[in-house]
Amino acid sequence: MALDKAIVSTALDPAAVKVLRNTYTLLSMTLVFSAVMCGVAMVVNAPFMGLWMLLPYIGCLWMVEKNKNSTAGLFWVFALTGWMGFTLGPIISYLATSGSDIILTALGGTALIFMATSGYVLVTRKELSFMGGFLMTGIIVAFVASIANVFLQIQGLSLVLSCIFLLISSGFIMWQTSAIIHGGERNYISATVMLYVMIYNVFTSLLALLGLADD
Repeated sequence: MALDKAIVSTALDPAAVKVLRNTYTLLSMTLVFSAVMCGVAMVVNAPFMGLWMLLPYIGCLWMVEKNKNSTAGLFWVFALTGWMGFTLGPIISYLATSGSDIILTALGGTALIFMATSGYVLVTRKELSFMGGFLMTGIIVAFVASIANVFLQIQGLSLVLSCIFLLISSGFIMWQTSAIIHGGERNYISATVMLYVMIYNVFTSLLALLGLADD
C-alpha cells in the first residue's frame, strides 16, 4: 500500500505527460529537418553568414511566438530550425576538412548532455523555476559579449564564452524540462523551440571548444 501511494505521488500529471510527448516528438522532427538543411547548405556550398544569420532567426522566432497557439506555429518552428540547420552547413564543411572526429565528438557530447540534464529532472522531479532569471541574465550577457568578440577577435574570450554558453544552455534544458513537468509550460511549441535552441547552443559550443583544442 505504501509503495502504491509513493508511485501515485510521483506520477506526472496527464497534461504534463501530453506536453512532454508532443515536445519530444516535435523536437525529434525538427532535429532531423535541421540536419537535412545542414546537408543542403553543404551541398550548395553556402557561405558563412556571421551576424547576418540573426536577422532571419529573430524574425522566425518572433513569428513562432506570435503563432504558438495555432497550427501556423508549426510552420514557423520548422522555418526557424531549418534556417538554424542551414547556417550550420558552412561550419560543418570547414571542420570536416580536418576530419570528422570533432563533429562526431560534438554530436555525441550534445546527445549525452541533453539526456543527462533532461533525464535528471525527469527522474528527480526537481522544481527549478528559481533558475529562470539567473539563466536569462547570463545568456543575454554572453550573447552581447559574443557579438562584441566578433569584432575584437580575442581567442581567450571565445573559449570562455563557449564554456558559458555550454553551461547556461545545459541549465536551460533542465529549467524547461522542470517547467513542463510542474505545469509552468503547457505550450509544446514554445517548449520545443527553447529546447532546440539550447541543443543548438550546446552543439556549437562543443564544436568551438573542440576546434580550439584541436588548433
